[in-house]
Amino acid sequence: MRITRITLPSVDVGACVAFYRDVMQLPVEGRLVRVGWTTLEIVPATADTGSVHLAFNVSPRRFEAAFSWLRERALLLRDPMDEERFRLGGAWRSDSVYFAGPHDAVLELIARDALADTFDDAYEDGVDGPFHGMEIACVSEVGLPTDDVPALVRDMVTRFGIAPFGESSDLFAPLGDHEGLLILVDRDRRWFPDLRRVPGALGLHVTLEGAMPTGHFADANGWLLTARTAKTDGRSPRLSLPQAVRPAASASPCHRQKRSNSS
Repeated sequence: MRITRITLPSVDVGACVAFYRDVMQLPVEGRLVRVGWTTLEIVPATADTGSVHLAFNVSPRRFEAAFSWLRERALLLRDPMDEERFRLGGAWRSDSVYFAGPHDAVLELIARDALADTFDDAYEDGVDGPFHGMEIACVSEVGLPTDDVPALVRDMVTRFGIAPFGESSDLFAPLGDHEGLLILVDRDRRWFPDLRRVPGALGLHVTLEGAMPTGHFADANGWLLTARTAKTDGRSPRLSLPQAVRPAASASPCHRQKRSNSS
């Protein structure tokens, strides 16, 4: 499953676009931000969306470089133990770092072990040196607050065939796979890691590919989901990174809690 498009309302479109362009080094065309196979469309809003959560996939072999790159560019978020990087086992098998985004968003770079070979193929001859934002493959997680997590899980499984991922609870449930996850959370449960921000997604419109059947779902908390079948021949599309980040290897490109208590 892939998150191919997110319409993201903003009370300051210019500042929001500038963050993704200047801090995260992502290509921008007007109000469209290209994040690998995901498009972020920043649209004007008259009310704050609340604290949105987005996670971005990066190569496991590039996580150290990505972590160093991010520390120089953004405000990292820490947990109550003052940790700023997190390793998960279980279904996740991932490394993460969280950082503050526009309008109190909780953003995350996540490197998933299960995608290491996929990234290796995309890098072709390999890559070394400083990380660049164009190495980000996609938005792989989006947080969706709701009044009743178990009921929403049942709806997503029944309507769209989206499978649960890892462990879940009455307050937190991930659905999907390593390439695309819906993080369903109770609307009053604060975001990991600093446990200060209440989740929000007012006006958010998320488009998925790979769900069956197609359809729409609107939640009372103000977000909309559109699911549709993937436009492929049944095989997973190959991850393709921009030429700018596929140089020869010698060149440079332009103790966490369980996830049920995280994201």
